[in-house]
Amino acid sequence: MNTPYITSISLKEEYPLDSNRFPGNLSFVKGLNLELKTPAVFFVGENGSGKSTLLEAIAVAAGLPIAGGGTNELGANHAYEEESLLASSIRVAFSRQPKERYFFRAETQGHFASLLEHRDDDPHFLMSNGQRADPYTRYGGRSLHKMSHGEAFLSIMNNRFEEGLFLMDEPESALSPQRQLTLLALMHRLVSNGHSQFVAATHSPILLTYPGATIVSFDNGTLKRTTLEETSHYQISRNILNNPAMYWRHLTTSE
Repeated sequence: MNTPYITSISLKEEYPLDSNRFPGNLSFVKGLNLELKTPAVFFVGENGSGKSTLLEAIAVAAGLPIAGGGTNELGANHAYEEESLLASSIRVAFSRQPKERYFFRAETQGHFASLLEHRDDDPHFLMSNGQRADPYTRYGGRSLHKMSHGEAFLSIMNNRFEEGLFLMDEPESALSPQRQLTLLALMHRLVSNGHSQFVAATHSPILLTYPGATIVSFDNGTLKRTTLEETSHYQISRNILNNPAMYWRHLTTSE
């Protein structure tokens, strides 16, 4: 199944980046030219490799708030007032524009939950017809702060993800292995309709099992397509589960 929305991400020659300063000093930036040929794409790599930096730049280039959320959250400043230093220097090519788009950013979901509560308390939060709006309608019907962290994550995903472009930064951070399988099932159902695309930065080998997904490694300085079995996430998880005693001997010996 072909990608329905974003087809490629490349560096704009007319907006060069300083290679001595962030984000131009990230190893992958200079040769950035990435084609997205599947509707499910995962960015993998060690902390600091730049996968979240690229994902947030894609989000901003796609008209989404850097702190996460949908187009309704543009300008809300519900988490922090940063800007993407990479967004203006990349070109995100679309085959067509999605009607719906959402940036799920795990580290700012607490701030997002507070934003919804603020809207609930705001008498001026109205619908286009002038009637009182319920900010929880598209997020499970109640405050996300009244759910566990993982429940809130899944409530957003189950209620907000319908069809469109969905960007996710480490969605597994509050999800148990079982709930990660729930997310995979949701992704598969939405992708199967031909009108949804997911691009996610992750450390989860469970999510990386998604059939037919493109996995892009940010390790070793360049963006490289890889397989589940070739990722360090898979190899380390498999090996330590198969032989935890050997790993603990190494860990305690090296202290």
